[in-house]
Amino acid sequence: MHPFLVFWSCTRPSCILGHHTFAGRLFDLVLLIVILVNVLTVLLDSVRSLHDAYAPLFLAAEWCFTLLFTLEYVARLLCATNTKRYAFSFFGIVDFVAVVPVYLGFVFGITHSFTLVRAIRLLRIFRILKLTQFLGEAIALRLAIRGNLRKITVFLFGVLTVVILIGALMYQIEGEANGFTSIPVAMYWAIVTVTTVGYGDISPHTVPGRVVASILMVLGYGIIAVPTGIVSFELARASTQVTSRPCSGCGLQRHDRDAIHCKHCGAALP
Repeated sequence: MHPFLVFWSCTRPSCILGHHTFAGRLFDLVLLIVILVNVLTVLLDSVRSLHDAYAPLFLAAEWCFTLLFTLEYVARLLCATNTKRYAFSFFGIVDFVAVVPVYLGFVFGITHSFTLVRAIRLLRIFRILKLTQFLGEAIALRLAIRGNLRKITVFLFGVLTVVILIGALMYQIEGEANGFTSIPVAMYWAIVTVTTVGYGDISPHTVPGRVVASILMVLGYGIIAVPTGIVSFELARASTQVTSRPCSGCGLQRHDRDAIHCKHCGAALP
């Protein structure tokens, strides 16, 4: 068989874009293995001793991976029933970004470590293996975040206000002599303190500054607990109310757990 026909038989739409066939799943599973090997190569290349010893080998491997991913991206564009829709979809954008850094690095000298964005493509495994048991949990999590988005937004703006005020206060109390060289630097200290991270690169030296820091540390525990409680409550409620059983009639996936018929089209639920 002609090599082009062999390539096309392996890259036909059912193989490239479909997960309902054995060939399509096999193609994407092999692709995931190649992505893992590529990510491992980039990680090893960042080790100075290995880079100095095997730099030409790492460079050749990176170009080989890039050419493979470029051919795969072009094949997906050619096989897509709606090229524009695929190109601007989540996986389409990720596939495009996966090959751009190497070419930009060749032209503008951008570091190839940005190619680690290819690791995002490993999310395809949820589609390839059809892990529907995770679908209900994903729906519940999305509903919990969406249901409390306004509360979380208001809370974050409140925290931002506290950080600005405390940062300005600490800048006045400590001053440049104690490392608080500007209000943004003091705000950075406030964020590190309120999140209970505590890097220690900047610390108060005066008694009033330590008093403010102590209050902010105690406040930090409450700040962490608020969004956790909000999301946890909504997540528990969503988990008890929503199931991922898809309707065979209209495809709607969100139904109450005790539902017998689809609330959209009335078809019997599986």
